[in-house]
Amino acid sequence: MSAVVSEPLPVPRSRRGLLDWLASTDHKDIGIMYLWYVVLMVIVAGLFAGLLRLQLSSANAKFLHPEMYNQIMSMHGTLMIFFVMIPAMTGFGNYFVPLLIGARDMAFPRLNAFSFWLLIPAGVLAFAAFFVQGGAMAAGWTAYQPLSSHQFSGTPGVDMWILAVQLGSLASILGSINFIVTIHNMRAPGMKMMQMPLFVWTWEVNAAMILIASPVLAGVLLMSLLDRHFGTGFFQPALGGDPLLYQHLFWFYSHPAVYIMILPGFGAISQVVAAFSGKKLFGYKGMVFATVGIGFIGFLVWGHHMFVTGMAPGLRMFFAFMSMLIAVPTGIKVFSWLATMWGGKLRFTTAMLFAMGFVSLFVMGGISGIFLANVPVDVQMEDTYFVVGHIHYVLFGGSLMALIAATFFWFPKMTGKMMSEKLGKWTFWLTYIGMNVTFLPMHWLGIMGMPRRVYTYRPEFEPLNRLESYGYLLILAAGVLFVINLIRSLRKGARAGNDPWGAEAVQGTFEWRTSSPPPKENFEELPEVEGQRIETARG
Repeated sequence: MSAVVSEPLPVPRSRRGLLDWLASTDHKDIGIMYLWYVVLMVIVAGLFAGLLRLQLSSANAKFLHPEMYNQIMSMHGTLMIFFVMIPAMTGFGNYFVPLLIGARDMAFPRLNAFSFWLLIPAGVLAFAAFFVQGGAMAAGWTAYQPLSSHQFSGTPGVDMWILAVQLGSLASILGSINFIVTIHNMRAPGMKMMQMPLFVWTWEVNAAMILIASPVLAGVLLMSLLDRHFGTGFFQPALGGDPLLYQHLFWFYSHPAVYIMILPGFGAISQVVAAFSGKKLFGYKGMVFATVGIGFIGFLVWGHHMFVTGMAPGLRMFFAFMSMLIAVPTGIKVFSWLATMWGGKLRFTTAMLFAMGFVSLFVMGGISGIFLANVPVDVQMEDTYFVVGHIHYVLFGGSLMALIAATFFWFPKMTGKMMSEKLGKWTFWLTYIGMNVTFLPMHWLGIMGMPRRVYTYRPEFEPLNRLESYGYLLILAAGVLFVINLIRSLRKGARAGNDPWGAEAVQGTFEWRTSSPPPKENFEELPEVEGQRIETARG
């Protein structure tokens, strides 16, 4: 369906030099730089995934030797989690949270810029590790002890990985402080908390989770570094330490990190579904409480990653119960999206297709997560490809689909140009089919007993592995089309009006009131929430 273009058309921005971008503290520029950083990282991480699939396409392939396979596998996970998903959500948050609350910028613009620039040395450290003696991190993205200890991974690449993730954690902590202060102090006059668009609410909860969880990650990595080089024994049994302490602290961060990587996606999907259903979001208050509930319960489920470590039965029962309980607020969100679509005037734009694809794939990932919350099932499936399939349905089918939906939805507002819907729909179907061809068979492989994180396998696993490699080619084609669409639309895309989707009448959010792209400081006059506006200022 063609887009609705409203007047007036934006005034083109004057051409800008590289120095303008490098020195900018405008939240929109920083948001865009985050997203270009992510595009670069996801290309590299995607190519790493291709190398892994090439090796696994045959049981006895010799394309990668085992050491290099472990390095590529570890860096693929590291890049996708710490340098793609989290920064991508931060990029959209940077750009749209101030717009959605009617603010001119983030509360601390220079701190905002500093947070982004920390990611540059972090990325350089991560990649430079391939060129030092011993190569990059090869102990998996979790860097479990004692595998990542100096005894078993004594190469400088591990130290560089730790420092890179530490810099990323510092960037996240500083950014979260900025989001919280901005949301609490810079909302438009008259906008109460329960009148904020849902995307802002998800960032409010997300920032709080980052602020609580990320210092724990920074701490456990510092302890690991001290063990490696300064003689401490936090994780070394011979010195009175315990390797399981590492797992507890690491998963105290990393399970909430799953929600950190997807909560803003929930908010973006809520905006997209409401806009293309022609209805206000169903159950706004329920969605807000569900978001807060996910943020709270998310800190009480880390132990389900450790069922096989000899955990006490009582603790197993507790973590199993909490892991199932978190499905309740998540289910509220799914039913709210479906109820929003029900009876609506659906427009099947590319953004809407990705939003609907997100819902279906995330539900499938959630169901396999319920399986893994069951202790006897988890004990059997842990360290098999079932877990690999599950995490990819949550993070690829969930987070990445939400990011692409948000890109097609907000690209016109950010650039003043429309993306090609024709290329977009090809991108969607290639992504959706490729995603299922690649990751669905992993569940069967896991049930049959194929272990994860190995570069070879028994011959009976080869047909499904070969099928998965074909699925990767579909995803690769989708990625190429997406990048072509992105570049072509920036150069030759049709002009977008202030409200290219006709969403303002339904959502009443502030970003549609200003030009595309918005001017410096966003609005000629700060918007206010009053009268009827109070009833409509929700995503």
